[in-house]
Amino acid sequence: MKNVVVIGAGASGLVAAIFAAKKGNEVTLLEKNSICGKKILATGNGRCNFWNEDQSICHYRSSHLEEAEKILSITNQEKILAFFRNIGIEAKIKNGYYYPFSNQAVSMQKALIREAQKAKVKIKTGKEVIDIQKIKNKFEIKLKDEENIVSDNVILATGSKAAPKTGSDGFGYQIGKVFHHSIIKPLPALVQLKANETFLKQWEGIRAEVKIALYENNQKIAEEKGEIQLTSYGISGICVFNLSGRVARGLEEKKQEKVEINFLEGLKIKSQHEFLKWIDHRDVMLKNRTIAELLDGVLNDKLVDVLLKRAEISKQEKWKDLDQKKRERLAKNIVAFDLKITGTNSFDKAQVCSGGIPLNEINNYTMESKKVDGLYLVGEILDVDGDCGGYNLTWAWITGMLAGKAIG
Repeated sequence: MKNVVVIGAGASGLVAAIFAAKKGNEVTLLEKNSICGKKILATGNGRCNFWNEDQSICHYRSSHLEEAEKILSITNQEKILAFFRNIGIEAKIKNGYYYPFSNQAVSMQKALIREAQKAKVKIKTGKEVIDIQKIKNKFEIKLKDEENIVSDNVILATGSKAAPKTGSDGFGYQIGKVFHHSIIKPLPALVQLKANETFLKQWEGIRAEVKIALYENNQKIAEEKGEIQLTSYGISGICVFNLSGRVARGLEEKKQEKVEINFLEGLKIKSQHEFLKWIDHRDVMLKNRTIAELLDGVLNDKLVDVLLKRAEISKQEKWKDLDQKKRERLAKNIVAFDLKITGTNSFDKAQVCSGGIPLNEINNYTMESKKVDGLYLVGEILDVDGDCGGYNLTWAWITGMLAGKAIG
């Protein structure tokens, strides 16, 4: 039996503590918040989207993606899903997204805490760790205003810098540096994107089903489909979030980032040529309408105003009277609307981070540090981030499981 201290009682920390305790270890779980699993409660808009049927590695990003793929093996996926069934979580599956059948994130939080208590994990909330040292073969964990704790092993599950109101303040990166780990600069991910255009106030509040492509230095590097929200600072929505980590990294590297938006993806209009054919037909069918009237009922009125102004077309003009240049400008703005991205919103708006401790410094079977024996790193502190849809929780569950199982 070994003494194990898990620092951070989020998704990865709770799972790590449970598996470590089931191996017969004496486990203490330290959480600086007043409750465990605070971030779990906020996931999936309070419903906890804890898994996704499609676990293709294309939904994850890392500087060492091949190592992430080994960790996210089918065997490990099956083991963690069996664990959830065994602790009483029945899944409700919608379009491949898994939620607790109760539709409540609190069900997941309670199940994990209950299982930790059953495994005799000593859960200590309101305990802030301020330093960790390794002296000979023991870790000395210094708590704020309290006596130090000594342990054989430490599992670092402190999260990243995203959503600091849930307790993620980047402390784990400091400890990683103390133990000679590299840190790939953490940047906001799953976050809104910012632009600097005069029309942003005008389109604020509009929602649209689109296809959005990301271009980096004028090379297309990613594409998403889904609902977008147009805002006073730029763009938001799940499809935007899924691109944001790449954008943040590209901007950090001084690359040019822009998106192209197809506002008629829902009508299966995929090119400017197809738009021109479509509106020609619509103009014949809906006789004697202005260009604004032709677009009425297809696009939001405020968006039509923005698109026409950008194409330098009056709302009162008719399609048959437009010259070829105006027609092409309108087609470009409707099916390939380009928007230069100048930044992302801050860590307090981000769901996760891009960056962290690289996976080549971790044993991918045990999550043990290659720098320091007995130190394990799990969850968001590592250089892996996933799309919206349960992927970041998947990473947290599996890495926590591997670390807990490896001790003892």
